[in-house]
Amino acid sequence: MKNHKNISPLLIGEGLPDFKKITYQEVEKSIPILLTQLNDDFTLLEADLNSKLIAEEVLKWEQVIMPLYKIEERLRWSWGTVSHLNGVSNSSELRQAYASQQPEIVRFSNRLGQSNILFKALSTISEESESTLDKSQKRILQSELLSMKTRGVGLEGDIKKQFNENSVHLAELSTLFSNNLLDATNEWKLLLTKHEEVEGLPKRNLIAMAQAAKDYKSSKLKDIVTSTPESGPWLLGLDIPTYIPFMTYAKNRSLRETLYKAFISRASTGKLSNEKVINDILVLRKEQALLLGYKNWAQVSLASKMAEDVLQVENLLEELREAAICSATNELERLQDFANKNAGMNFNKLAPWDISYWAEKLRENLFDLNQEALRAWFPLSQVLDGLFKLCERLFGIYIKPNENTYPVWHEDVQLFNIFNSDGSQIASFYLDPYSRPSSKKGGAWMDECLTKVTKDNGENVLPVAYLICNQTPPTADTPSLMSFDEVKTLFHEFGHGLQHMLTSVEYPQAAGINNIEWDAVELPSQFMENWCLDKVTLIDIAKHWKTKESLPYSEVLKLRKNQTFNSGLNTLRQIHFALTDIKLHSLWDSDMGINPDELRRDVAKTTCVIPPIPEDKFLCSFSHIFAGGYSAGYYSYKWAEVLSADAFSSFEEVGLENEIQIKAIGKHFRETILSLGGSRDPAEVFKLFKGRPATTEALIRHSGLNIRSS
Repeated sequence: MKNHKNISPLLIGEGLPDFKKITYQEVEKSIPILLTQLNDDFTLLEADLNSKLIAEEVLKWEQVIMPLYKIEERLRWSWGTVSHLNGVSNSSELRQAYASQQPEIVRFSNRLGQSNILFKALSTISEESESTLDKSQKRILQSELLSMKTRGVGLEGDIKKQFNENSVHLAELSTLFSNNLLDATNEWKLLLTKHEEVEGLPKRNLIAMAQAAKDYKSSKLKDIVTSTPESGPWLLGLDIPTYIPFMTYAKNRSLRETLYKAFISRASTGKLSNEKVINDILVLRKEQALLLGYKNWAQVSLASKMAEDVLQVENLLEELREAAICSATNELERLQDFANKNAGMNFNKLAPWDISYWAEKLRENLFDLNQEALRAWFPLSQVLDGLFKLCERLFGIYIKPNENTYPVWHEDVQLFNIFNSDGSQIASFYLDPYSRPSSKKGGAWMDECLTKVTKDNGENVLPVAYLICNQTPPTADTPSLMSFDEVKTLFHEFGHGLQHMLTSVEYPQAAGINNIEWDAVELPSQFMENWCLDKVTLIDIAKHWKTKESLPYSEVLKLRKNQTFNSGLNTLRQIHFALTDIKLHSLWDSDMGINPDELRRDVAKTTCVIPPIPEDKFLCSFSHIFAGGYSAGYYSYKWAEVLSADAFSSFEEVGLENEIQIKAIGKHFRETILSLGGSRDPAEVFKLFKGRPATTEALIRHSGLNIRSS
């Protein structure tokens, strides 16, 4: 190991980052040094490759791919750590440091992606070493060449200059979008002081809202000395752990309306408005596509995905839409009838802020299912224990907390180690489970901390994942009690983590989640969600946090019935998002005469059973496509759902309680889907597991929708 004593924590480039030492000052000081070093290294690599090309030497994989990987990995390690901290420990100083360095990061990435010498060297290897390369190497080369083409390697002169300027600007706009949304979410607060304003809310939410009121440092609340769950005051905010329970349980319809309108209009007005940001992003993406020789950004996006073109995506979405629209209409009518019978004389037509509330009431009526009460059976520690037992059962791995000292970015974060059945350690992962609205982005995600690789000296680097959730935090006297949706979210992200951590691919460029087509990458995550309702798994994850009693089987049956409750509305919602995304990136143009929001409202005519209200500015918070990696790719959730449902059906076919067969199929799933990662085409990997191409039959059955019907 190197001696890192006098090296900046951002320039070490290996091992677990020392998160607490990576301050915004370190970012401002060290990233320019890193980029200078990397530019120098790449200059030397280009010179070496060029001399070999001129001499017409036969280039080898080790002479091009590995030196390039070392440069890219140093950038990923350092800038990836900064990006990670920007998402989980956000501050005004860090975001400013991040924004100040991002343009140079983009410029360096463009230099790598647009190097004609590197492109020629890679092309030469692809052509001249065809017979000596294995399947994984060939696929890595093909992906690298395609990536360089879409990053502008063929551009020259003013066109190249414009493309690079656009790239920098797009990165800045994406960061601005994310910052605006985070600030707008945190900015909106409403102090509640009357009991009728919080009637219906579970006690755990009253506890959290009372504590929020106590902690809030606004001058408006400076006179508040005490706040209790019983007497208030209570602080209402737009963070998910507060928003969802309020929309689901609060009896006060007027306040639900107020909260809904605030949530759906986040980042749409004033200095934090994302409306112009969205417009600028879409215009620049279209311009980038044209500069590259494509018709629109959707074509650029789909060039590296399983889906062949926009038409194939739209056909899948339309097939789902046709089935879901009928079910969704019937579900809304059922909900309206139920509300009419139970709401009293003053109730008229269901509004968007009524759906969650009356859906929960109807759910209780139909299934006698109280999801809030079920939280007591899903304490985080128990859910983790059950999840780890499931992974032992399916994949033959063992997961234990890391008992040594390790760096973290927050006191809530834990590091776990993964072992094979022979006791050898194969991976680790960080878990950051709780919501921190003031400093942590909403949502849930998995990302790479370290990637599996063997160094030149023979040392093996084990993969390490970040698993980030935003679930309900613990209180003074109660652990984090999870909703069933939060349980599924944890299983989902762990599925991504498993593919990263259980890889057997020796080439880091295709190990884990690397080099997997975007519309296939959700397969393991959605696959893991299916196990949340498996009887054996539920026995392990669902135990009352006080009594340790298992969740009664009658409640398990209710949860299973609940999986297809309002499935038409839920499916249609996803179709609306996906179709809006693909049309914005294939059809919308600034000369159309309509803005992006108007196009979205046009899509809503066939994908929403309740039209968006005037205040609905959902696009201003659609981070997936404007501040994430899902632009012209949101359809991937449904595309991968076909794959994941079909994969899970292999376990269903042998019987989920047939332990011998379950273990055998789990081992096969590990050795194909989880192990091979991006070393093979995802359709080929799926066929290796299933023995045939994927079909929609299992998804049809799981969803409760007749997808093939019109």
